[in-house]
Amino acid sequence: MGKSQQRSKVSFFNANITSIISVALVLLLFGLVAVITIAGDSLTRQIKENIGFTLVLRDSVSTAQTDRLVVELQQSPKVAAVELISADKALEQWSQEMGEDPMQIAGVNPFSPEIEVSVRAQYANIDSLNAIIAPLRNHPLVEQVSVQKDVVDSVNRNINSVAIVLIIIAAILTIISFALINNTIRLSVYSRRFTIHTMKLVGAKSGFIRRPFVTQSIVNGILAAIIACLLLGVAYYYGTQAISQLPQLVSYPMMGLVFAALLLLGIVICALAAMLATNKYIRLDYDSLFRR
Repeated sequence: MGKSQQRSKVSFFNANITSIISVALVLLLFGLVAVITIAGDSLTRQIKENIGFTLVLRDSVSTAQTDRLVVELQQSPKVAAVELISADKALEQWSQEMGEDPMQIAGVNPFSPEIEVSVRAQYANIDSLNAIIAPLRNHPLVEQVSVQKDVVDSVNRNINSVAIVLIIIAAILTIISFALINNTIRLSVYSRRFTIHTMKLVGAKSGFIRRPFVTQSIVNGILAAIIACLLLGVAYYYGTQAISQLPQLVSYPMMGLVFAALLLLGIVICALAAMLATNKYIRLDYDSLFRR
């Protein structure tokens, strides 16, 4: 009898260790997908906020008028960034890029002052840009408004395609994660199905039988989540060493939210899986316990 109890304890311990490790690996996978998705979303927002238009100003515009227009644009909730490029700066940029000075040919600076405007991510589409640009076309200080519509359309198409792929991958991995964790918990409960049957024979109620299994699964879920968070934290640390912009894409507070989500996910899924698995073996008769 002592050897039987000892074997039972060893089996229970091994089942718990296997369950914790399996759930931790699944949570780690889920965490990696979450971090990649957040990084992709941040990168998408950065790319979109580089989209905008250029205002070519009239040559007669004074510095004070230009400054007022810049301030007016900066105060718009639809604008992410504004950069003023003076005529002299535009000439300098052209000379550096092309290797020649138009002043030596024309005798005058052929460039006009420009204002480059980048819009916020949610307005980085043709319809929104047209709505923003429309009143500026008739502005007394603006000679011309330039926007590369083909580039905007191409960027949005590519970003939408990548976003759809990421969503599909995340959904598939989420379903796989739930299935793997559920199967792991079911196997853990399966190893103690005869204990459940014995408790049922002595008159224990379903809630009383379920309680220790659900409690143990919650503890296992917490331990698995802690392990997954530690491994994900190590991966994030080395990721920041290899990719210097990673903290900008996935901030530390955002990583904290991912850790909290993994902890909550580990608790909820493990508790739910244990409850369902225990209910299954509570309902089975003795002969059915020999089948999975």
